[in-house]
Amino acid sequence: MDFRANRRILFFTVFINYVFISHQAKEEVLLDMEATRGELGWLASPYEKGWDLLQNVINGSMMYIYSVCNVQEGDQDNWLRTNFIQRKDASRIFIEMRFIVRDCNSFPGGSVSCKETFNLYYMESDVDYGTHFQKRHFRKVATIAPDAITTKGEEHPNTEMRMVWPLTKKGFYLAFQDIGGCIALLSVRVYYKMCPGTVRNLALFPETVAGMDSQSLTEVRGTCVENAVSSDTPKMHCNTDGDWLVPIGQCQCKPGFEMGNDSCQACNGGFFKPDVSNGRCMKCPKNTQLSPKGSLSCLCEDNYYRAPDDPLTEDCTAPPSAPRNILTSVSGTRLQLSWQPPLNTGGRRDLRYSMTCERCTAKGETCQPCETNVRFEPQAKDLKDCTATVWDLEAHVNYTFWIEAQNGVSHLSTQRAVTSVTVSINQTEPPRVTSMTLEESSKTSLTVSWPVSNRHLARGGHYEVMYRKKVDEKSYTVLRCDQNSVTITNLSPSTKYVFRVQAVSAEGPGTYSSEHEFSTLPDADKHTQNDSTIIAGAVVGGLAMLLLVGIFLFLRRRKRSPHGRQGVEDTYFNPEQLKPLKFYVDPHTYEDPNQAILKFTREIHPSNVTKQKVIGAGEFGEVYKGILKFSGKKETPVAIKTLKPGYTEKQRKDFLSEASIMGQFSHQNIIRLEGVVTKNKHAMIITEYMENGALDKYLRGRDGEILAYQLVGMLHGIASGMKYLSDMNYVHRDLAARNILVNSKLECKVSDFGLSRVLEDDPEGTYTTTGGKIPIRWTAPEAIAYRKFTSASDVWSFGIVMWEVMGYGERPYWDMSNHEVMKAINEAFRLPAPMDCPSAVFQLMVQCWKQDRSKRPRFPDIVSLLEKLMMNPDSLKAIADFDPRVSIRLPSTSGSDGTPFKSVAEWLESIKMSQYCENFLSAGVTSMDQVVQMKAEDIRNVGVRLPGHLKRIIYSIVSLKDQTSTMSVFAV
Repeated sequence: MDFRANRRILFFTVFINYVFISHQAKEEVLLDMEATRGELGWLASPYEKGWDLLQNVINGSMMYIYSVCNVQEGDQDNWLRTNFIQRKDASRIFIEMRFIVRDCNSFPGGSVSCKETFNLYYMESDVDYGTHFQKRHFRKVATIAPDAITTKGEEHPNTEMRMVWPLTKKGFYLAFQDIGGCIALLSVRVYYKMCPGTVRNLALFPETVAGMDSQSLTEVRGTCVENAVSSDTPKMHCNTDGDWLVPIGQCQCKPGFEMGNDSCQACNGGFFKPDVSNGRCMKCPKNTQLSPKGSLSCLCEDNYYRAPDDPLTEDCTAPPSAPRNILTSVSGTRLQLSWQPPLNTGGRRDLRYSMTCERCTAKGETCQPCETNVRFEPQAKDLKDCTATVWDLEAHVNYTFWIEAQNGVSHLSTQRAVTSVTVSINQTEPPRVTSMTLEESSKTSLTVSWPVSNRHLARGGHYEVMYRKKVDEKSYTVLRCDQNSVTITNLSPSTKYVFRVQAVSAEGPGTYSSEHEFSTLPDADKHTQNDSTIIAGAVVGGLAMLLLVGIFLFLRRRKRSPHGRQGVEDTYFNPEQLKPLKFYVDPHTYEDPNQAILKFTREIHPSNVTKQKVIGAGEFGEVYKGILKFSGKKETPVAIKTLKPGYTEKQRKDFLSEASIMGQFSHQNIIRLEGVVTKNKHAMIITEYMENGALDKYLRGRDGEILAYQLVGMLHGIASGMKYLSDMNYVHRDLAARNILVNSKLECKVSDFGLSRVLEDDPEGTYTTTGGKIPIRWTAPEAIAYRKFTSASDVWSFGIVMWEVMGYGERPYWDMSNHEVMKAINEAFRLPAPMDCPSAVFQLMVQCWKQDRSKRPRFPDIVSLLEKLMMNPDSLKAIADFDPRVSIRLPSTSGSDGTPFKSVAEWLESIKMSQYCENFLSAGVTSMDQVVQMKAEDIRNVGVRLPGHLKRIIYSIVSLKDQTSTMSVFAV
């Protein structure tokens, strides 16, 4: 059958239904296969045997596509290379491919060599090599797999996008490799993204090429539009997708201008704007003159004013009118004044009153200001109420009182709002005593005094003093005295007395003063006696307490037995543990490895397996998500490991040996083997599908979302799986969070047995390797030094897995090199507690990292302890001490070279909190000097709400303040 002719018919049918894709983002196109509408001149290798250029006229235009379909001609290696593409300003390019892939099962008789994927490559260059083409210069970008497969009579175009970066040379080539598929390349579009020129917050930002790194933003400085200003240069950040993000600062319109249509426009007549802002112009308030265009304020009309504190937005106001209807009431030498408020307050609410006083003793005499001994209550100035009392006036004197109404603008006007009243004092009464002073005191006497009224004593007046014990409210003693002081004897020691005084004159008694309290001194002898009693009691009590403590310690020592003490390690070990039977069979002991495959695995026919999409790449080939379907049974989602083309026989045996190992295990926390495909050129291993993928990647970014007891539950599942393996005398050798898979129920299962080996029958159960890779960060020191692996070395690795889990996927030993890690472990350094790690969990980690492997816990003990923690959640509340200077490995105040962090983004990245970069920048926190001044409330205001994230950032800031020099990670 002519497959070349067949693919032309199929692909032209699909091409007629091709729909153009619109792109909304601003893009600079470097290559557009579809828009070229002419001979592309791409280079195919091998020539005329692989990719073909096909053409057809669609709507009067010639359209071109490339296709290949050599599915029944054995192993294929067909390349299609583009022409030289100029890079221009791009450092990161996007490659959009539209293609169709035909179902391998749709070919008559099927094809064992058929593929449903192809590969994308690229090569950078400063020169155009023309037709000179060498595959070895190209680097692989990705394996491209379709989301939908084209079958007979049903075409399914696919669109895939890939990115390449960093690009540094003048240009580049793209290449497409076919390894045996039936593929039509409908269009290829290469472009880079740009942030378009824009006006944001009244700042002009030029067109900018999008950044290269998806984790960083390109900072762009803007310039203010006309009639706008800014205290700081406005900035925005251009991201990889060509979007403007994280605006910092803004421009604001000058006074007299308002914002409109991304510009600043002058205020209209009758409007004003007094400040630099983006607010609207305001209408001139009442009692102001009509303002011209672009005014900063509106002037007040005549006789209207603004107080210094009045905002320009308020109405202009006037002084008040005078108070009205003053009323007086004389009682002896006391005068009560009251009045009504003015009819016109001037439009203000800050009305107040001031009083002045003049005295006139005889007709024709010039009146003089009142004496200073005339008192006003509550005061003479700034009165808010319309009443006042005047004290200590003289008899037979005329007084004139001036009451002035004032408000906030009265001082700006020359007019005064004053009303006056004249009062004659014809009678008098003794002045009131307003204060008393304790002159001398003893345990039985008190001497008190009060101010003297010269006028009262001159008229032959005297005083009456009343006193009583404070506790006796009804029994007063009254004394008469001619002076302004008195000594009272025969009083009780240490007692409070209450005093009142009134003046008495020929006209009658005056008003009593308010009450004043004074105390006699305490009895010294009694006080001394009481102190002695207290001291003696304290001494006796102290001796009794010491005696009780001594008895308690003695009894406790007698009860303690040297055999009753139990160390921390004792909780993890049972010396009577029996070595389990050896059930595991090493497939490498079989002379013919195929016999192990037949014994421990199930053969599955390829027709029962459907590959859906590529989800990863393993050591031997690509990994697919797929469906396993047997007749009469439901479809089962599975993961499919494949063996890449061109494998050797040794690679095939090593690939299938992992299946021989997994096939011997049956435990809910060990990845389940569904079967293998071996009777086909392309061998496959079929395992259960784990929706959430590798544990380390799943945990990253979920800090605070998964609670501590859930993490402990995950660790319990991993430990259970490892207990099962250790019971079979099996050593994993590569236990790490990356080799733990998580399903949709958050169940954790041990996987990846590529480095695993069986224990030998020697007493220590060790296995000595002759080479190969060792994961240093997860490997016990004896395994690194001597290549000896035991279940105890797996326990060490489990301790590292615990640290990864409680640290939400943090990389063990951070960015230390393998050499630094080995040196640190040999110098007794151990990883510190992750943030918010329960103390009991961290103590178990420390036990797993004992230098002497015989002192490490065993997996049955680990499972038992984790079960106890899960049954008692309160045991997880005690948190281990956290040292951010070590845990975050900043060295928390410095970059990798010991210098201070250059930016907030760099600091946040170092503590794995880069998701808050935009929050800090939006809040105006743009420098590390601002960061170290922040408090907990400031961080919450930025938008950090999760308790774990809040603690991490606070601890880091504490370290930033404490650090004065570069810190060594070993300074525990």
